[in-house]
Amino acid sequence: MHKVTDLKVHYYGTPVVLISSRNADGTANLAPMSSAWWLNQGCMLGLGNSGHTTANLLRERECVLNLVPSTLVDAVDRLAMTTGAPVVPPHKAAQGYRHAADKFGLAGLTAQPADLVGPPRVAECPIQLECVVLGAHPFGQGATAFEVEVRRAHVAEELIIPGTAYVDPVGWDPLIMKFCEFFGGGANVHPSRLAEGWNMPHQLTRAA
Repeated sequence: MHKVTDLKVHYYGTPVVLISSRNADGTANLAPMSSAWWLNQGCMLGLGNSGHTTANLLRERECVLNLVPSTLVDAVDRLAMTTGAPVVPPHKAAQGYRHAADKFGLAGLTAQPADLVGPPRVAECPIQLECVVLGAHPFGQGATAFEVEVRRAHVAEELIIPGTAYVDPVGWDPLIMKFCEFFGGGANVHPSRLAEGWNMPHQLTRAA
C-alpha cells in the first residue's frame, strides 16, 4: 500500500563528485556534491547559490569533475561541513560549517595538473573529467543548474574495457549518496535489454 506524503527531500541516489574549481586568488577549491547527471558529452550540476564552488564556476567557467569510488568515502566525509568561502554564510555557520582553505590537504588527496583547464584533478579518483561551463540557469529556490561540457576524460587504465572506449561497469564502483547517507559496493543484479540494444561491450559475471 502506498501513502501520499509531502517528502521534504527527493534525493534517491546519485554518484558523489568532487568538483575542483579555481578561487579568485588562483588557489584550488575542492567540494563534494551529488546532484549531477550526464548525457553524451554534457553534464548538469545542481549547486546552491551560496556555495563557494558556485561563485568559482560563475567566474572562471571551468572545473574538473572527479568521480569518487566507494573506497574514498573517508576523504569525502572529511570535506563535509566545510566551505572554501573565507566568510561562512550565516545559514551554513548555523549548521556547523567552517572555513577550510586547503581542501586537498584536509581530505588527504593529491592535486594533479589538468591538461586543458585551470583547476587541478584529484589523483586518487579513477575518473577525472575536465569541463567548461556552457551555461548557468536558475533552478528552484536558491540554486543554479550548471551546464558543462566534458573536454577531456582521464580514466584509470584498469577501468577501461580492453580495445574499447568504454568504462567497465563492474570494475567501476562509484560512491553513491542516498538521502545524505553513503553507499557503495554495487553489484549487477539483472541483465539489461537496453545494454544489449546499444551493443554495450560489457563482460558481466552475475551470481547464479
